[in-house]
Order: sequence, then C-alpha cells, then structure tokens
Amino acid sequence: MIPHLTPRRERWLLLTLAGIQFTHILDFMIMMPLGPQFTALFGISNAQFGLLVSAYTLSAGLSGLMAATYIDRFSRKQLLLTMYPLFGLATLACGLAPDYFWLMVARIAAGLFGGVLSALAQTIVADVIPFERRGRAMSVVMTSFSVSTVAGVPLGLFLAAHFNWHAPFFGIALLVGLLALGAWQTLPRLDAHLHHPERVSVWRGIGQVLVEPNHLKAFGVTALMMFAGFTVIPYITIYLQSNAGMQNDEVPWIYLCGGLTTLLTARYFGRLTDRVGKVKVFQRLALAVAFPLMATTLSEGLPLWGLLLISTGLFAMMSGRMIPGMAMISSSVEPRLRGTFMTLNSAVQSAAMGFAALVGGLIIGRDPQGHLTLYWVAGLLGVVASGLSAWLAGRLRLHGAQA
Repeated sequence: MIPHLTPRRERWLLLTLAGIQFTHILDFMIMMPLGPQFTALFGISNAQFGLLVSAYTLSAGLSGLMAATYIDRFSRKQLLLTMYPLFGLATLACGLAPDYFWLMVARIAAGLFGGVLSALAQTIVADVIPFERRGRAMSVVMTSFSVSTVAGVPLGLFLAAHFNWHAPFFGIALLVGLLALGAWQTLPRLDAHLHHPERVSVWRGIGQVLVEPNHLKAFGVTALMMFAGFTVIPYITIYLQSNAGMQNDEVPWIYLCGGLTTLLTARYFGRLTDRVGKVKVFQRLALAVAFPLMATTLSEGLPLWGLLLISTGLFAMMSGRMIPGMAMISSSVEPRLRGTFMTLNSAVQSAAMGFAALVGGLIIGRDPQGHLTLYWVAGLLGVVASGLSAWLAGRLRLHGAQA
C-alpha cells in the first residue's frame, strides 16, 4: 500500500532525496573534470585514471549486492540516516588523501557507502509516489544531476583552481553533514514495506528477484544504459583539453551550459514520460543520444561554441533518458520485492559504469604529442550499447499500468 503524504510533505521528501542525490552524484562527477590534474600530479596513465573512476563505481556495485540482503529489513529512513553520514566521512577521507594510493582507498570506501544511496532514493520514490505521477517525481530527484553539473562541478573546479584538488571533497563532506541533519528532521518513517502481508525472507526475496525473466531484462537495460555513456564521459575533459585545445578556465562552461539545459529539460522529459509512456520516451532518447555521443569523440578542431553545443546536447540526452529509464525499471517489479530489486539494480548500474570506464581507458591511447587516440571507438561502443538498451526496453513488462 502506498503511504499517503500531503503535497507539502511529498515535496519536502522529493527535495530531500534530490539533495542527497546531488552530493552522491557530485562526489562521483567531480573526479572527471579533475582528470588532467590527477594524471599530471600523480603521473598516471589513462587506464590508471579510469581505474580511479571505476574504483568508486565497482565498490558501489559490491555494496549494492551486499545491501540486497538487508535493505528490505529496515526502515528506509533508518538505513538512509546510517549510510549517508558514513558516505560523508569517506568523502572527507578523499580530501585528506596524500597520494594516489590513499585516494584510491578513500574512493573505494565512498563507493561502499554511497552505492546504497541511489537505490534507496529510487526505492523511496517508487514506494511513495503513485505510478501515474512517478515520472514527474523521478524527474525532481534526477534534477540533482543537472544541479550538480550547473552549480556543483563549476564550484568544485573553482575551489580546485584557487586552493587545491582536496578542497572540493571538503566542501561535499560539509554539505553531506548539513543535508543529513535536514533528512533527520524532514523524512517520514518510510517503513510501510516492513508491514507488507506478503513479505518473504531475505534470500528467498533475492532468489525471487533473480529468477524472474522480466527482472533480468530490466537489469540488462540498466547495464546497457549506463555502459553507453561511461565509455566516453570520464575522458571528455582530457580529450577536450589535449585534442580540441580547450583551456583550463573554459572547462567549467561545459558543465554550466550542460547543467542549465538539463535543469530546464528534466521537467519536460518527466511530463512527457507520464503522458506518452515510459518505454516509448526512453527508446527515443536512447537512440537520439547516439548523435552527441559520437560527435563528442570527433569534435577536434571545432571552436568553443561548437564544443559547448555538442557537450550540452550530450548532457541533456544522457540525463533525459535516465528519467523514463528509472521510472520504467522501478515499475518492472512488484512492490514487495522492490527494495531488493532496486538495490541489485543499483549494483548492476554501478558495475556497468565502472566496467565501461575501464574498457574506455583500455581502448583509448595517446600519441607522442599527448593527444588521445581511438576515442571514437569508445564512442561507437557506447552507441551500440544504447541501441541495444532501446531494443531490450521494448520487451519489459511494467506493473501498475501500460507503458
């Protein structure tokens, strides 16, 4: 049974979840534009930088698998208020890391605690918001991606440029502490799933999730959706600076323009998802993203306005497909298994991102002048994955209404 919240309580719930997602996403995203600094400071290769990015997502995937054994046994609020402060402490450890090794250790710790947050946020939305309004509600939470790019990443780069690379992590850790206090005050109990008459044991629940073909299709859509972007995204800043000639002080414009655009388009895609259908909108955006994805890998020689146009289109399409994608995937499971399913799905999501970053790092090389090579091959691989995700989405069965 969906718990009833007043419009005011529902709005505060969604804004709180968006804030938590903001810090979680920013902690991951801030690594990518700092790529040139890390490769120069630590003297590491593209593959080693890809491993640094992947360390977070792969440990988040492992954390998600572990969380599947307990996420439905606790109040959503209780679990969130445990994992979120621990995530903040791990982020603080990233800022205190003196070298590559300890930064890697801290990133793994941040992934272990942060890996549960995304699944929890999506599960809470699916628990509380009725099916017919879930697309719009998911768009509010997913707006955190836009805000992190339009405000968080440029501010993080400003702190890194005027202080050092440690400063953005200190800022995120401070914000986590403030948001944790706010969540403690504003979140409702969120324990209706504990009283479900058809609750099953932990391992039986995991077994029921894994033996259902529809769930396996949903996991496949998630893996392909995330793989499509992360063969390319972690290396955008390195490519634009080494190949396209973008200056260090021009990099924040990528995130400012992309974030502003996604901030404006997220609500539109949310309404479109509820009106046209989750599967149809996802398929269209999954195919449309192929154009800016490939253009990003072939943008050498373009002026600044051309680079910004392509990167903005990529940001809008990438974040836009996540809105119908997550609304669709969260609706492919029965409510009594949703917490376990969404946690396993988050693990798949994180693992796919980490694997994609590793694959991209292994494909992409450097010539004697320091330019990236074969970046377009990584982009082509992402395009194929996105097309496959659109095909597989058409074979999903959704609970609650027709897609």
